[in-house]
Amino acid sequence: MQRLALITASMTLVAFSVLAQEPVVGTWKTQVGTTAAIDECAQGYCITMKTGNSAGKRIGSFQGSNGNFTGTIIEPESRKAFTGVLRLTGDTVHMRGCTMKVICVSLIWTRL
Repeated sequence: MQRLALITASMTLVAFSVLAQEPVVGTWKTQVGTTAAIDECAQGYCITMKTGNSAGKRIGSFQGSNGNFTGTIIEPESRKAFTGVLRLTGDTVHMRGCTMKVICVSLIWTRL
């Protein structure tokens, strides 16, 4: 009986942790066809490249909830940091960031 209670409690805990995860967490296809992962980290959420020349590199971090986030993303090739916003709409992430408040870029990623 105690074993059944322990198993039930463990399954409930796992279910709640999955439900508590922000929908932005997951694997995403970038505009250039590479793959990036967004996971929880100490800064809130972090972006790590999974494929391409920058595979394994953390390229950004951001904070927020309910589909609206702010943070920084680093363009891996030029190493320029862009500060801006990230918005989640369904299975699409829209990012817009600027460096030196002059050069701005927009990105759209889709969930894999």
